[in-house]
Amino acid sequence: MGEGKHAARYRVLQVAAELLEEGGSEAVSTRAVATAAGITAPTLYRMFGDKDGLLAELAAYGFEMYLAEKHEALSRSEDPVADLYRGWDLHVDFGLRHPAFYVLMYGTARPGRTPPAADEAHALLVGLLDRTAAAGRLRVPVEEATRVVHAATTGAALALIGEEAPQRDLSTSTRLRNIVIGSITTDPPVTTAADLPSRALALDAALTLEDGATLPLRDTEAALLRDWLHRLAE
Repeated sequence: MGEGKHAARYRVLQVAAELLEEGGSEAVSTRAVATAAGITAPTLYRMFGDKDGLLAELAAYGFEMYLAEKHEALSRSEDPVADLYRGWDLHVDFGLRHPAFYVLMYGTARPGRTPPAADEAHALLVGLLDRTAAAGRLRVPVEEATRVVHAATTGAALALIGEEAPQRDLSTSTRLRNIVIGSITTDPPVTTAADLPSRALALDAALTLEDGATLPLRDTEAALLRDWLHRLAE
């Protein structure tokens, strides 16, 4: 029995992936892929249409690789912010280990033409930031945080990929990671959810702005709020 269409298509993608890893997108010509896969050029065209179609399928293949690695390596912990830091490092590490794939996946993106696996990868980040927000650790809305983290991680990875390996300084990514994630998250609360008195006292202390400016409340409103907080702290 002959090889099924799906299996044959996947086998050709694996061959094309090997060529991409070895020689970059320039090595993925339709002739080279057809020869390496042991098929004719017309057969390849029937499968993928043209080189652009083949590269689009390869990008989707790359996102599937990325998701498989991410799901395996990024186990969910009790600290969503710690998971954000680890997720950043895993993302950049994938790009440095698979540079040709990464450039194809993120360096040639077109609006409205993302594969389902790319949407799933994006959903992973959104879900992680949703957890961060639910824990009271996010300074900005999830949508804004998602754009910031996505832009920063891909920018860091592409910048490092563009450098010669001997001159590549991974601390660049670490510094950027710390700045970006630190700017959108807060420190963990010093109290537990059940410690209402301590939380009330913490809020009372926070009512005095760092620059000494007056609160955006009338004097009577501020006094009433502080009175309530002091009663909760008793």
